[in-house]
Amino acid sequence: MTGTATGRQRERPDSSRDRSSAVNSPDEQLIGRCLKGDQEAWSALIDRYKNLIYSIPMKLGMHQDAGDIFQSVCVDLLSELPRLREHRALPKWLMQTCYHKCLHYQRAADRLVELAPEGADSNAAPPASSADDLPEDMLVQLEQEQILRDAISELPEKCERMVRLLFFEFPPRPYENIAEELGMATGSIGAIRGRCLAYLRKHLEKRGF
Repeated sequence: MTGTATGRQRERPDSSRDRSSAVNSPDEQLIGRCLKGDQEAWSALIDRYKNLIYSIPMKLGMHQDAGDIFQSVCVDLLSELPRLREHRALPKWLMQTCYHKCLHYQRAADRLVELAPEGADSNAAPPASSADDLPEDMLVQLEQEQILRDAISELPEKCERMVRLLFFEFPPRPYENIAEELGMATGSIGAIRGRCLAYLRKHLEKRGF
């Protein structure tokens, strides 16, 4: 009994370290681990880009279809990941694939497309040379939003939580509520917020934002 309990205690820190390592790993390392069947890495990769994927159907007003489109993009990612030649191109691949999915859903709903040839995968994304490429202005906006997400995720934990609580919740939460959740005095939020935003600015500048 004691040996089993001790074994469990030893497993927990290792598991925690694995999750932390996955969350903070660059795409290239995450993808390499995903290809080896590492579920922690796969979860971290999806978590890193889930907001990017969801944001595309939301921008197109496809709120009801967003969940199905997200799932479909994840299925494509799972099958196409071994064939991804340039790991740095993953965000753009996700954006383009998701945009194609959105167009497919829109056309299916509006009955604007002909029936696919027999045996064709109606959910497959069009080829990269398709005329339905992601509009340039939308691409730039999505890239900037993802840069901001990545920069926020690299902040110290308390700063990341503060930035998300202050700027990413609607309706805005009162300072008293935020201070209580973060375990700090209400009067200290202003000064700490300034330091956190300075950290964020440095991370964004490193990315050329």
